[in-house]
Amino acid sequence: MAQSKLTKAARGQECTIQLYPYCNGNSETTVFCHAPSDSKGMGIKSPDWWGADGCSDCHDIVDGRRSVDLPADEILRCHIRGVFSTIQRRIDQGLIKV
Repeated sequence: MAQSKLTKAARGQECTIQLYPYCNGNSETTVFCHAPSDSKGMGIKSPDWWGADGCSDCHDIVDGRRSVDLPADEILRCHIRGVFSTIQRRIDQGLIKV
């Protein structure tokens, strides 16, 4: 599946999920991390405006590929906080118009 302008814009950005102490802070590893939604399911991602810019470590944690000593509700809280910051970033970049 081709990347949209919104997901491509994650490249080189600071991680907005910031699951400390696990966040690696390396903007070279940042990708768009889709957040949970009613439209997400097996093989179906949320819309490209519903996600956060996340470093490779935070992405692995929110997608469940890496287990850490953080409660699931804290991981979700950080991801949703990152979604807000990322949407604001895309507005500032002119990629989302409001």
